[in-house]
Amino acid sequence: MYRNLFRTMTWLMWLALPLMALRFWLVWDQLPLRMASHFDANWNPNGWMPRDGAFGFALGVTAFLLMVFTVILLAMARQKAASALAWTMLSFFYLVLGFVYALNSEVVSYNLTGQPIHINLLIVMVPLAILVLVPIYLRAGREAPLPQAAVFAEEVHAAPLLGMLMMLGGAAILFAVPTCAFPGQVKGPRIAAALICLLLLLSGMSAWSGFRYSFSDRGVEIRTLGYRLRSIPVGQIQQYAIKPWSFWRGYGIRGVGDLRGYVWGNTGVQIKTTQGLVFLGHDQPEKIVRDLDMIKQLRPS
Repeated sequence: MYRNLFRTMTWLMWLALPLMALRFWLVWDQLPLRMASHFDANWNPNGWMPRDGAFGFALGVTAFLLMVFTVILLAMARQKAASALAWTMLSFFYLVLGFVYALNSEVVSYNLTGQPIHINLLIVMVPLAILVLVPIYLRAGREAPLPQAAVFAEEVHAAPLLGMLMMLGGAAILFAVPTCAFPGQVKGPRIAAALICLLLLLSGMSAWSGFRYSFSDRGVEIRTLGYRLRSIPVGQIQQYAIKPWSFWRGYGIRGVGDLRGYVWGNTGVQIKTTQGLVFLGHDQPEKIVRDLDMIKQLRPS
């Protein structure tokens, strides 16, 4: 029942496309042939395009987002991803689409009347929703903590340079925002920038510190910044092998449903478990294989 409802809600997202088209068509003859389409931090126009181009661009962005969101959500439904994560992701995608629609609607209104653009609440809600989504995502499928056992090996997989770049990016936003002359008492962009800054700093600290894999005869535990991301009990480990990781799959904590990757590079070890696939990134994946071999040897009878 819930899966069918989830799939229905996934396909209903596509109503965003005709709704976007309807927003333009209703006032098509009133729009200028050359529309303001790009704005600076103070919502002053600094870019223009033909009316047809603005319409096509709005539909194109919406269609692209819909395709990406649909693929992710259908994969989660097919793989029986944790319901809390799946529904939270669905709600987040609806929020993003609402933001895109509201922004384009405000652009249309600006070109009709010249009234200032007002989307401060939505600007704040998107990064705020990400902050809510992240802990739900991290907790999904992480399994119960392993029983107490002596750790015989610990490996670290980090990306200090990438982490430094992300932290510098967060710091740059932190120092730049107070100098931006937003009109009136507009606080939305400042709050949104602060939330984005927080996300960048946390991500940068995680990349700098790295993923830490602890191996014992009870299994593997994966942590970052002291937070337990996942436990893999020895009884769930079926197969493992060294595998490449494509740049296009991204870095950090990746995957939904039955796949979860912890990777900052292009090599690692893929573990097949009874709960799905887990990818442990590492510059020297043979060390991970060695430690997994030792787990099998020390496995309690």
